Amino acid sequence: MTERRTKITTSAVLAAVAVLAAVAPVGSAAATTRPSPLADVRIAAHFDLSAGQMPENVALLPDGSADVTFAGGRQVARVSAHGTTRVLATLPAPADGGVGTPVLGFPLTTGIVHTPDGTVYVLYATGTADLTGLWRLSPGQAPRRIAALPADGLPNGLALDARGKQLYITDSVLGVVWTVPVTGGVPIAWSTAPELASAGFLGANGAKVHDGALWVSNLDRGTLLRIPIRPGNRAGAPQLRASGLAGIDDFAFTGRGDDVLAALNGPNGVVRITSDGSSSTVLDAADGLQNPTSVALRGDEVYVLSAAYTTATDPNLLRARLRGHR
Repeated sequence: MTERRTKITTSAVLAAVAVLAAVAPVGSAAATTRPSPLADVRIAAHFDLSAGQMPENVALLPDGSADVTFAGGRQVARVSAHGTTRVLATLPAPADGGVGTPVLGFPLTTGIVHTPDGTVYVLYATGTADLTGLWRLSPGQAPRRIAALPADGLPNGLALDARGKQLYITDSVLGVVWTVPVTGGVPIAWSTAPELASAGFLGANGAKVHDGALWVSNLDRGTLLRIPIRPGNRAGAPQLRASGLAGIDDFAFTGRGDDVLAALNGPNGVVRITSDGSSSTVLDAADGLQNPTSVALRGDEVYVLSAAYTTATDPNLLRARLRGHR
């Protein structure tokens, strides 16, 4: 990416997502502050904002490294356990520069999952029919799109089922959850429930498969939903599990039942959501958060990505330890 293109892209990113703070739903104070279950909080890696290295999503690897998507750079990168960053792939730029990407107006890489054979799956939104969709990065091969998604949508969250066979994709603009096999093909609209719709900016966002259901966050509505996965991979009716979560982005389960750690992008925090739907703040700007986008756990190790979308200061990777993890 040329220096001029980098500056243009970064400016577009910052301008587009500046509305996050303005569109956060009422109820952002719903999360209380309690003694944090997290310890050993530290910034493990810093990223280059001027190069579009705004981390959007993360997939953890067994060796302690993490694969991340850089929204503004169209890139997938690997961050080692020691904090060094190596770009694995850069997805092709759309001919029009991505100005037609819905809502945001710039091309961006979003959701990511990693399978045991080393294959990486990522989502890419460009506003163009030739590039928007699900991409596969196989070891030693160039990135390849394996499923096209609507150019007028914004594929965002990506989740893999328990068998490692089926992928679920949230569309933050169209309010749809798509499903497609890991082998690729034509996506099927798995759920179009009204609870997935936006309220003017971005709706269905993060996605995780947990305990026989797909869990989905809705950024605009500040909600966390549980959608049962019925026999034959049919979607059940969404169940509201938590609300009042202003700017909720991606999230991860702690391993304690339905307890969740969730990133609140605009409010600049991470909250713990318990099975009764109550939430409490466990990390905030004082810990180094800069518009957190996603959370992941490996054992008792917690990883939080911050994209610095509106703070425009320090995109980073924060690590911490979850106390009492079993």
